[in-house]
Amino acid sequence: MDFDLTPEQQQLSDTVRRWAEKDYSFETRKKIMHAESGNADAAWQALAELGVLALPVPEAQGGFDGTALDMMVVMQELGRALVIEPVFATALGVQFLKLANSHAELLEQVAAGEVKLACALGEQQARYDLFDLATTAKKSGDGYILNGVKSVVLHGGQANYLIVSARTAGSQRDKEGIALFVVPAEMAGLSLQDYRTNDGMRAATIRFDQVVLPASALLGEAGQAWALLEQATDYGIALLCAEALGAMEALSATTLEYMKTRQQFGVPLGKFQALQHRMAEMFIQLEQARSMATLAAVKVDSADANERRRTVSAAKARIGVAMKFIGQQAVQLHGGMGVTDELPAAHYFKRLSMIEIMLGDTDHHLARFAAQPGFQHAA
Repeated sequence: MDFDLTPEQQQLSDTVRRWAEKDYSFETRKKIMHAESGNADAAWQALAELGVLALPVPEAQGGFDGTALDMMVVMQELGRALVIEPVFATALGVQFLKLANSHAELLEQVAAGEVKLACALGEQQARYDLFDLATTAKKSGDGYILNGVKSVVLHGGQANYLIVSARTAGSQRDKEGIALFVVPAEMAGLSLQDYRTNDGMRAATIRFDQVVLPASALLGEAGQAWALLEQATDYGIALLCAEALGAMEALSATTLEYMKTRQQFGVPLGKFQALQHRMAEMFIQLEQARSMATLAAVKVDSADANERRRTVSAAKARIGVAMKFIGQQAVQLHGGMGVTDELPAAHYFKRLSMIEIMLGDTDHHLARFAAQPGFQHAA
């Protein structure tokens, strides 16, 4: 596989990295993280001006119609800089709107940096099964009445609009009878509890109490949204793999630098052969993760749904192993300082730990991979 970036992708990568190095330093990030809002308007506008927000949006709505590979370049740099702005949540929301071919005006606003999106999909009882829905949307005239609770909605408190999954028919764990809705954050009956997560991001518990939605809020066809939901979240997993790759690159680099400067028994730690072996193993894990992240970005748009599921789950599972290994080794090599907020290493480790469980952990995706027809045939 050719890992070389196109000139346009390389330029985008360099541009985002220069912005992060200049305006989104580690100390700046910590200030934003502890601010009441948990985000910075200046950073969001800068990302809009760089074209990051318009990248996944179709050209017809003022975007650049970027591919998953284009977004991989961006997410890798955001992961490297530990950016906590809601780029991932908004890009995932954009993918829902694109697949449903709906809400063109909202896509235009995203491209311009005027709105933020979040995806309210998970529920407390569901774990990683997004088809396990207790939230309901009952038909009422031409519209719907939405009731339920969504848990750990990434950047739910910062979003202007939410993509919400709800059940219109069937029992709680049926894949049939699922619908998706675009819900303005200021709707009557919607309440939320916003909080900071372990990795410095923001999330929210969102309650819908008799929220009245018009027919225009519906994405796609009522009761038939599972395929769209699964396809969009597979795209989100590919983005997470790319972000994890950037974070692992940065964590490996900062660990190597620490090994060169930190001395023990009068010599740098990097002189000890056993520790050199650990760094070599981290490098191997990183390169394997790079291959799988690239493969996921290539295959996530595949017309063959089985191939898409198989590749994306293989990538998430393999990168999950790499995240755990690189993160734990980096902490061990830093010693006690590796878990303090003063050093970036701890922040990378926390972010990688959160990515590992987002949209399905390693075990979940191993099971999903094994359930695919291609795996069964190979066996």
